Amino acid sequence: MTEPLGFPIIDAHHHFWDPVLNYYPWLCDSDRPPHRYGDHQSIAHPYLPAVYLSDTAAFKLAGSVYIEADWDPRDPVGEMRYIAGLRQQSGWPTVAVGKAWLDQPDAQRTLEQLAAFGFVRGIRHKPRANDAPADTAAGGMADPAWRHNYGLLARHGLHFELQTPFWHLHEAAALARDFPDTPLIINHTGMPSDRSSEGLAAWREAMRRVAQCPNVFVKLSGIGLSGRRWTVAENRPVVRQSIELFGVDRCMFGSNYPVDSLCASFEDIFSGFACMVADLSASEQRQLFHDNAQRLYRMDC
Repeated sequence: MTEPLGFPIIDAHHHFWDPVLNYYPWLCDSDRPPHRYGDHQSIAHPYLPAVYLSDTAAFKLAGSVYIEADWDPRDPVGEMRYIAGLRQQSGWPTVAVGKAWLDQPDAQRTLEQLAAFGFVRGIRHKPRANDAPADTAAGGMADPAWRHNYGLLARHGLHFELQTPFWHLHEAAALARDFPDTPLIINHTGMPSDRSSEGLAAWREAMRRVAQCPNVFVKLSGIGLSGRRWTVAENRPVVRQSIELFGVDRCMFGSNYPVDSLCASFEDIFSGFACMVADLSASEQRQLFHDNAQRLYRMDC
């Protein structure tokens, strides 16, 4: 494929890692559980800026957002020290989202330390979630201690990145209403893994409700399916319905690389995104591929 866009892009969601040098339980442990895409042994090797720049070479990459990569839970600040080193060596990533375990007693201190890195813009902690929509037990976002520490984000100038199944988005909506000064960015389009008509209808309704909160944004990323190649036909409805619900100014594209290399090349993903929104105006496309991420992550690129 050739360069499909006439302007620079910002990749709003990607990772770097080196499981030889550092400890990531999901990449390093022999008894690691399968990824939602299936077997992920093929990505359990170093993925560093030089390889990423090769993967993105078909595009005019202006900036990127590193998202925490489930680093050693005993040392969340160590991950940002590592990323600071990569930035010093390569200039990438542009900004980062770290991890703070909001249900832990030391969360406040962790937030203080993460906020001290000038390139850190937010934090992600995947809250406890139920395995299926039929299980209506409260998830981690309803936990009082978790919510208390979430309430500390705004004072540190940090936003929150949420990765949770769509059946917990009602909790996210409550969180967004209760903490209106904290931007909340839904990762991976609300995780619509069930593409049956019933599954998509339930996902859409959950997204519709949370979209009513003006401080909630959505990242169009991580929409691959287990055991299948990434296709425009399967993923276009998810992307277009998200844009319809949230509006062009609250959506942004991310590669989820190298995780999504399990189902597609970077070029196929971003060229596919371009095909999905080719009917939108040039300014709307630029919002989705560049301007919204630049604004939300406070990037000078």
